[in-house]
Amino acid sequence: MKILEDYSSLKLLLISMVSAIFIVYPNISCLPWELSFLDKSKHAHHLTFFFIRYAYFIVLIWGLLIYNLRTIKDLTFERRAIRTFLITTIAYIIFVGIMYLWNGKIHGYGSVVLFQYFVVFILSTFVGHVFMLYNEQRKKEQEIEQLRIENLQSRCDALANQINPHFFFNSLNSLTALIRKKEDENTLAFVNKLSDVFRYILQSDKKGLVTLDEELQFVEAFRYMMEVRFANKLEFNIEVDKDKLNLKIPVLSLLPLIDNIVVHNTIDSQHKMEVTIRLNEQSELVVTNLIYLKLVPAQTNGTGIKNLENRFLLLMNKQIRVENDGKTFAVYLPLK
Repeated sequence: MKILEDYSSLKLLLISMVSAIFIVYPNISCLPWELSFLDKSKHAHHLTFFFIRYAYFIVLIWGLLIYNLRTIKDLTFERRAIRTFLITTIAYIIFVGIMYLWNGKIHGYGSVVLFQYFVVFILSTFVGHVFMLYNEQRKKEQEIEQLRIENLQSRCDALANQINPHFFFNSLNSLTALIRKKEDENTLAFVNKLSDVFRYILQSDKKGLVTLDEELQFVEAFRYMMEVRFANKLEFNIEVDKDKLNLKIPVLSLLPLIDNIVVHNTIDSQHKMEVTIRLNEQSELVVTNLIYLKLVPAQTNGTGIKNLENRFLLLMNKQIRVENDGKTFAVYLPLK
């Protein structure tokens, strides 16, 4: 059906020319035999009529295909067959008239020509009906795919919305700590960066995938907040080539990873934390950090890594990898 998916008049004409060759094949095979019984003076007359017959079948098949594919798209098979049969019958009567005017007789042609028109009728009817069924199937598949995409988007939105309140409460805790220390300049800068971060979160709410460049720019804003909060005891080392920045990643993939580092680890003058974000040879984004687990485990809802796993499966049909050797914690994020 690929040849008919974007059918044009020229394409249908080419199909008609090939089909007409098969229709008149009995005449082609009998042509040398017929010419042998005719005087040479009548050969040109006979050959001319043969090509007229071939051209007539081309036009008839072409017209019936256009009629079946464009005009009667939604009819039942019975109604389609009736209409096509009427047109084919009229064409047959006209052709018999042409034969009579050309040769002065129709004897010897009736049964063969009748069979040829019957084949044309069957061909046109079935092509039109099968193509209609094919189109209906495609529409159903497109509707199912649209529903699947909408369902996928809803599930992704639900997962993304889990991040927002979790991050919001952690940010408020950080802001509260700065206010208690009465660090006005740092508090103001923190609020400004917090505004930038939330602007990215809100603008990206309906995006499934973003470029790595967009996600790393978000990390830059988030990094300032973390550096202010931990007095430069939390450092970020980003190693990504510029020619790789167009690779795609699910939106807000890095936020839960960085947030987990802060929530589950002790970060102070004795435990300086370095977060490395780099690309490996498999074009995976690798986020690595040292492990300084808190003595008292943090109370969390456990949505971080699990949330990220679900979103990568939904949006990219790929799995993330987590490695923990007791000293370092690494998460491997596949890119697209």
